[in-house]
Amino acid sequence: MKVLIVMASKSDESVGKKAIEILEKFGVDYEVVYASAHRTPEKIKEIAKSEADVFIAIAGLAAALPGSLAAYTTKPVIGVPVSGKLNLDAILSIVQMPPGIPVAAVGLDRGDNAALLAIQILALKDEELAKKLEEYRREMREKYV
Repeated sequence: MKVLIVMASKSDESVGKKAIEILEKFGVDYEVVYASAHRTPEKIKEIAKSEADVFIAIAGLAAALPGSLAAYTTKPVIGVPVSGKLNLDAILSIVQMPPGIPVAAVGLDRGDNAALLAIQILALKDEELAKKLEEYRREMREKYV
């Protein structure tokens, strides 16, 4: 498995689906698990030990999940803030990490961009994936420009 998608709760599934659709389009192996930084902190430790190359952590509200996961691994963690009544809380929680424990952040509800960023990371050592990214971008240019 190359990408592990970690969702804080079932309510984050609509955002996770966006990531899944992109990963499947590119043929990237992934797995989905659910864990909460606050409700299941021990599970976060175990998840961080997985064979994944890149983590996508999706959470709203306090959005501590990406940072908690990053604390236990040196592998890339991409945080996806989930919208809610007060959107700034999740965004700031993910982007305002302390020095030494970075989390990459994408926009609110942008599971698709998280998957694309994960693919870009993987493409550094996978020429076939890099070619697929080039083709994807070419298709986007033709569609939107």
